[in-house]
Amino acid sequence: MNNKNRIIIFDTTMRDGEQSPGASMSLEEKIQISRVFDELGIDVIEAGFPIASPGDFEAVTEISKILKKATPCGLARATKKDIDACHEALRHAKKFRIHTFISTSALHMKHKLNKSPEEVLDAIKESVSYAKKFTDDVEWSCEDGTRTDMDYMCRSVELAIKSGATTINIPDTVGYSVPSEFKVIIETLLNKVPNIDKAILSTHCHNDLGLAVANSLAGVMAGARQVECTINGIGERAGNAALEEIVMAMKTRNDLMPFTTGINTKLISKASKVVSNATGFPVQFNKAIVGKNAFAHESGIHQDGMLKNRQTYEIMTPESVGVKQTSLVMGKHSGRHAFKDKLSDLGYIGVTDDVVELAFGKFKILADKKKHVYDEDIAALVDDSLIKEENVIKLKSLRVVAGTGEPQTAEMTLEVFGEIKKGSEVGDGPVDAIFKCIKKLYKHDINLKLYQVHAVTEGTDAQATVSVRIEENGKSTVGQAANTDTLVASAEAYLNALNKLIIKRKRKAPDDSISVLA
Repeated sequence: MNNKNRIIIFDTTMRDGEQSPGASMSLEEKIQISRVFDELGIDVIEAGFPIASPGDFEAVTEISKILKKATPCGLARATKKDIDACHEALRHAKKFRIHTFISTSALHMKHKLNKSPEEVLDAIKESVSYAKKFTDDVEWSCEDGTRTDMDYMCRSVELAIKSGATTINIPDTVGYSVPSEFKVIIETLLNKVPNIDKAILSTHCHNDLGLAVANSLAGVMAGARQVECTINGIGERAGNAALEEIVMAMKTRNDLMPFTTGINTKLISKASKVVSNATGFPVQFNKAIVGKNAFAHESGIHQDGMLKNRQTYEIMTPESVGVKQTSLVMGKHSGRHAFKDKLSDLGYIGVTDDVVELAFGKFKILADKKKHVYDEDIAALVDDSLIKEENVIKLKSLRVVAGTGEPQTAEMTLEVFGEIKKGSEVGDGPVDAIFKCIKKLYKHDINLKLYQVHAVTEGTDAQATVSVRIEENGKSTVGQAANTDTLVASAEAYLNALNKLIIKRKRKAPDDSISVLA
């Protein structure tokens, strides 16, 4: 690998990224981001547009003071006033870059600038030459480059380099280009601009057609050696090329793209979270590399493959981008293999196949009800199944009438020592009705010492865990059950406690004539 294959990563999160509506960042947040970016290994950090506002000027100034490795950069239009502001904000840094730009498409020259092509060429010469007085590191961009006449672009680029630009950036300002077209633009510049060897070609692609990353990589493969991008792909309208996708695409497919960067990829996830927190923009779940689901697998087939060999469904490791581990998301598509592996992770070692099968069946029912099944949910199901394995009284069905205007009634079917019993009972509230109905179907007399309900996990679809403690002859048992239906959980918790009492007494058959006295 030689230096010709080293790609410069130019980050514009705090400039172009902040132009995304609602993504404004405070000075403190920008300083925090800058420190993380410096650690991440970004080569050039475009800290802002100094002339745009006092806040931007201050941010560029303070960031230029703290960067240890990265080169700070400020953006300027093709005017001396803008360039002076850049220099004033950046002068504290040992080295810095001034990035100046002007539109070159016929559309922009006519309707935005109200300038002729020759007037724009004059502006290029004047602005780049002026910026060169302050630094040897001058970047020039032809705004709306991908809609610029190719011959005129070649003239503009040649003039910018002659005037002192060492980096030439080709923006796809409105995300209009496609990879094959962008590749031709870069190749044409390399072949037709006589002094192109004196500058580095750069890409700056927007995502209006969802092609920002693809266009950027096409540019690199054609000969560009700098990529302008943002963390999480934030930016104007649909955003910019995502830094994390650019870097990891080259790293993962180094066989086709034999390029290197200075990025410490293990810090990518950290950088993503810092930017997301600062902007208030959540990262979409299915976002490549840094999304919540990027290393999550729910399908049973995929989970089975992952447990056998991670490479079956992962082209990179989560650790390589700073994610702790692969997540086997337990959902309705999960299979038995993944479920057993999850039980092992949760500490359920040596659980019988019958208990696993019972818990898995209940898990499938729960997964159809809930969007996310958490570890706590699964633990509750297994604990419940472990108890039920020895149950002699089992709940077969439950119907409860509650609310205003009607007596609270519980209709229930129980299996009592193999015999099916049905009945109903009215109570002072639905829970009282349930407990009375159980006593009716299996006669007993105990003291209810505790009835407690709490949610296992968050959300309106959370499982309710009900705890019931009952007492007989000075000895108590506790029953627990979890269900998204609190009333079902209440019935099962009571029955669990009752079954424990029966098991403790080792009664072989129910004796309805004998009361269980407190």
